[in-house]
Amino acid sequence: MAGGTGNSHLALWIGATGLSQGEIARRIAAEAVRQGHRQIAPDATRVRRWIDGERPRPPVPVLLAAVLSKVVGQPLTPGDLGLSPAGAVLDTIQVPLLTEAAAQTLAGWTQMDLFMDRRETLRLAIGAPLILAAERMLGGIARPLNRARQGFDADTVTALEQVTDFFTHADATKGGGLYRSAIVAQLAEVARRIQAGVPAGLKTRIFAATADLAALAGWVSHDSGRYATAQRYWSYGIYAAGEAGQRDRGVEIVTRMSHQMIYLGRPEDALGLLGVAAAKAEQPVIRALVASQTGRVHAALGDERQADTHLGAADEFLADGFGDLPDWVAYFDAAEHAGARAVSARDLAALGRPHRPASTHFLEALKLRAPGFDRVRVMDRVGLAAAFFDEGDPERAAEAARRALDDAARVDSTLVASRLNTLLEAARPYHTSATDEVRTRAKDLAAARPTVVAA
Repeated sequence: MAGGTGNSHLALWIGATGLSQGEIARRIAAEAVRQGHRQIAPDATRVRRWIDGERPRPPVPVLLAAVLSKVVGQPLTPGDLGLSPAGAVLDTIQVPLLTEAAAQTLAGWTQMDLFMDRRETLRLAIGAPLILAAERMLGGIARPLNRARQGFDADTVTALEQVTDFFTHADATKGGGLYRSAIVAQLAEVARRIQAGVPAGLKTRIFAATADLAALAGWVSHDSGRYATAQRYWSYGIYAAGEAGQRDRGVEIVTRMSHQMIYLGRPEDALGLLGVAAAKAEQPVIRALVASQTGRVHAALGDERQADTHLGAADEFLADGFGDLPDWVAYFDAAEHAGARAVSARDLAALGRPHRPASTHFLEALKLRAPGFDRVRVMDRVGLAAAFFDEGDPERAAEAARRALDDAARVDSTLVASRLNTLLEAARPYHTSATDEVRTRAKDLAAARPTVVAA
């Protein structure tokens, strides 16, 4: 039955093989014989009809996927080829390693995000599928197809870099809630332009900026409570980093995905992602970031020895220095690592394994924080107040909490809200007038930005 609109996914993948439609038909017939389907014998005209939108009956979609998988050198499913019952499968974390097909997938995600409420229907990738997807994306090699030149020029790439810088700064200072739709809309425009053509001389800049934008879209989606949507933007960011020849950029994005798993209470999945990241990381700063995050996860699991090992490894990297850093990882410094040590100390203390007081690490992080990181500074302040409560000092806790809550009111972030929930839990044993005031304000702020689980 003809679909009438054409199957651009199938057209792109057949084009990527470099084979004629007649040769595709011949190989399908041979694959059919090999699998015991002797009645399947398409010709070039039939292949053209499939490209035009006709939906072949089983087992042809599976046979076609098998043939194309062998030629392009990566596993494909009927859904990748636009041959599932609902067309191309968009509800997956993986992107096809083909420039235009990947951009089409991204465009589909942004369209669903902007014009349909998919918050509750997108599936969050967890467990083995998540870990395997990250490993596949970091190890993949993209296959460009379109050689057109109309998608970008030097001026539009510069504009893309500048607007991404603006949104990155806005997210760090105010939280991403206010800007999320604009960031996603910008990503949709980038997807459209990539499909129109990527000039070879601008490819690295285009995909580097796109990786930054997609990573940011994932982060602000996560910070807005759209967790499955965040995964999909991050997956495209990893793909774009690979196109730009920046594998460590992709590794950094995987650490964001691991952060999300910690936040959602899945530390084992976080460790799986960090294991993939550790195997691919090359730059010392990325190895330090992975070690710091890994130590934090082990602390959440109560493994004091492993937490100390990995946090100590990050200390050594930091002591050696990193030199000039690309903007996308410049946030990872001694202050960020001190924050990781703070939450690690908090988690270990909660599990009966007290270390250096968490408040000491939070104070160190606050002292070291550079200007422009208002959201994470608020999280440090809230964490400090909660630590003082946990350490039996309600007066200092209430004083720290008042300042933290003043700052938290100016940031739109569910990550901050999760820390407020941690603060409320820490304040529970105390019932002074100052603590009651803190409790009331924290509840009001947390209720305005509901979150899933403390992190």
